Amino acid sequence: MKTNRSIPIAALALLLAACATPARPPAVALPSPTQWQAPLPHQGSVEGLNRWWQQLDDPLLAELIDAAQAVSPTLASARSRVLQARATRTTANAALLPSVDASANASRGFNESAGGLAGTAQGALQASWEADLFGANRATRDAAQARADGAEAGWHDARVSVTAEVANAYFSLRSCNRQLAVTQSDAGSRAETSRLTGLAADAGFQAPATAALARASSAEASARVTQQRALCDVDVKALVALTGLDEPVLRRRLVEVSEPAMPPALFTITSLPAGLLAQRPDVFTAEREVAAASAEVDNAQAQRYPKLSLTGSIGTAYLRMNGVGTSFNTWSIGPVALSLPIFDGGRRAAGEAAAEARYDEAAALYRAKARQAVREVEEALVNLDSAARRFADANAAVEGYRVSFNATQARYQGGLASLVELEDARRQQLASQTALLSLERERWLAWVALYRAAGGGWSVASAQP
Repeated sequence: MKTNRSIPIAALALLLAACATPARPPAVALPSPTQWQAPLPHQGSVEGLNRWWQQLDDPLLAELIDAAQAVSPTLASARSRVLQARATRTTANAALLPSVDASANASRGFNESAGGLAGTAQGALQASWEADLFGANRATRDAAQARADGAEAGWHDARVSVTAEVANAYFSLRSCNRQLAVTQSDAGSRAETSRLTGLAADAGFQAPATAALARASSAEASARVTQQRALCDVDVKALVALTGLDEPVLRRRLVEVSEPAMPPALFTITSLPAGLLAQRPDVFTAEREVAAASAEVDNAQAQRYPKLSLTGSIGTAYLRMNGVGTSFNTWSIGPVALSLPIFDGGRRAAGEAAAEARYDEAAALYRAKARQAVREVEEALVNLDSAARRFADANAAVEGYRVSFNATQARYQGGLASLVELEDARRQQLASQTALLSLERERWLAWVALYRAAGGGWSVASAQP
């Protein structure tokens, strides 16, 4: 009779499942501009960003990036999150399958039914399974899969972030060293002027005040060299902290490897925002979080409907008494259990409302992340365009002030120009050289910013950790 009653119960549950399937929230639409508003390098043609570092022809930079990724705590944390998300996904998948447990025991003692000492041994397998009528477990699995995908994209986002940080520190150091060379050259020139002016003052051809001005200018330049050297040392120590390399080794490699020249362009990007959004790991992660939140809404809705479960077992037993052994097998299927929520004080409804609120939050964050991605690319493009437009003028300024300084120096040595005029020409030359080096550094950093903003060449099919 119990078996016959379980049939209409199961049929009722299946009927409920057909009539009340939870509705998933609608997909999130991203409003995107039809084209970039900022100027595009090389008219926005497409090129793989993941080959960017190789085309710089700088082996030291590649070494530093590899070293930094090997010791980065950011990458270690991202890798840990990937492993945790995969474990959660495995747990969610397991909930859709039957579970089987084994048990065994043995004993010896007085057996009242047998009327004497007896030894017994038993073994059994118990199985249970919940029929996922309304998709609660499937929704949990989908949410776990979405978050696992997002964690893997986050791992690549961490790689891009570490790579960009190392590249910025490296280019900053290279720029600092070039600035140090300029300040050392300027200090040498001022020191020579001070020496010659001092000799002229001793011989009575220059006023003592003029010699004092030359000495002050030389001292100022020497202090500037000391300050610049300290800035470069700080950049070296930053690279040491990022890469985990020994400082003497890093300094030796910096001397051994020549500094790369600034190429006219490092890479290009797609002309449409859709191309960017498809290769940004953080945008993909935000989209996966929306999918996970949507699946959790399904799960919360399914909790308000009946649950159907089935259990069963199979076992064997052995009894030995007075030298005689007896064995027998047992098995059972059931019961088929149906649980129907009737009253819970609003707990399930509140859970569903909370899941829907989390979905709305995830959707808003997804839209904001997409807008931020477009903004970062636009800003990097603007900075690149500005640097490119100023570069020719900065070069022309350096050349013009160099010619002016050389002419003024020749006039000073011939007694036709004052030391004040010479120092003014020298100051203008130094300022123009510093401006050009700052512009070159700005351009390097803008390329790195564009590399990072464009996702570092990542795509859904990228290699997994």
